[in-house]
Amino acid sequence: MERLKNKMQFITTTAKTAFANFRRNKVRTFLTSLGILIGVASVVLLMAVGTGLKNYIQNQFESLGTNLLTIVPGQILQNGSFRTSGGAASLTGIEFDEKDVIRLKRINGAQMVVPIFTKSLTASTGNKSEYSSLYAGTEEIFPSRNLSAQFGTVFTRTDNSKRSKVVVLGPKLADKLFGDESHAIGRTIQLENQTYRVKGVLKPKGGGGFGGPDFDSFIYAPYKSTISFNPRKTFFTLLIKAEDGTNLDKLRTSLQNALERRYNEDEFSIIKQTEILNAITSIFAVLNSVLVLIGAISLIVGGIGIMNIMYVTVVERTREIGIRRAIGATKRQILLQFLTESVLLSLSGGVAGIIVSYLVTLAIRSVFPAEINIMSVIIAFGVSTLIGIGFGVFPARAAAELSPIEAIRYE
Repeated sequence: MERLKNKMQFITTTAKTAFANFRRNKVRTFLTSLGILIGVASVVLLMAVGTGLKNYIQNQFESLGTNLLTIVPGQILQNGSFRTSGGAASLTGIEFDEKDVIRLKRINGAQMVVPIFTKSLTASTGNKSEYSSLYAGTEEIFPSRNLSAQFGTVFTRTDNSKRSKVVVLGPKLADKLFGDESHAIGRTIQLENQTYRVKGVLKPKGGGGFGGPDFDSFIYAPYKSTISFNPRKTFFTLLIKAEDGTNLDKLRTSLQNALERRYNEDEFSIIKQTEILNAITSIFAVLNSVLVLIGAISLIVGGIGIMNIMYVTVVERTREIGIRRAIGATKRQILLQFLTESVLLSLSGGVAGIIVSYLVTLAIRSVFPAEINIMSVIIAFGVSTLIGIGFGVFPARAAAELSPIEAIRYE
């Protein structure tokens, strides 16, 4: 019991001495901890960005529905990741047509088969113009992607069969062109040299951040009314929505067999939403790891700063060390004293870095879905402690090895 009491008293005394030394050199203490603060804040923020980005992408795909299959020309996935070779050739070659749509609609489990033709163009009205993407398809494009009208209505099968010159706008594009989404209904827009009437404006869907598609800025039109843009009546994408309870792998096999009657196996890809999500997530995971590694470099720099300052401190307090050794302090006690100061310097920087990163996360959350998780905080504390020990042990050992007589004589 007495031994434990002595240990606690030593720890308390050592901590008080360390804080007293910090107060005497406030500026130096702050600058020394600043390197750790920046490093910890960088690592925690980058991990928060990675977590938030992963959740954002996952929510975007879930909002579109998980029972979707997308058919595109070429092979764009390889071993669960996007292809890194093959260039544009991997995405070109065949073009789907109405024969493919009719054939795939006969397959059991395929509730909707939506042909989609896309084209980048300029939409204008009056003196306003906006660059956008046209998505031409059937009326099933809206339920297949969980899209619904906020103002007006979406186009119908009749609109498609009659080749009605109508469009449905994303809310962002409607707001940019007309100043208010509700003002767009019934108005006309120019798509290159063609005039279309706005029939509806969709509810906000999100997207457009971090290089992803901006669903709220698309233009949707019946594909038969956009023949001037697509004279060959071909489609770049076929979107398949499976019936509830359908096994997507079995449905994909059926779709594969049907398409192989016209095309070679390597001329098209049938992709599940989860596969696209996993491929994108893996890319961001690698990118985030690289960014965190770069941020960790500042932690090493901060640790070197602590080591340098602790060496300076040892030199400045050489006489103090000699006196303490002369009155009975052991090498181990001297080592622990300086090691404690090093760890406390590092931990104070780590705590400040976590606070700063939390405040920054709160500030940017309205425009970026950053999210700090408990693991990043644990890692930050662990790294701060290890840096304090790792970079503090050498100057602490140098202090402990000083000869008491030579230390007292030191000027």
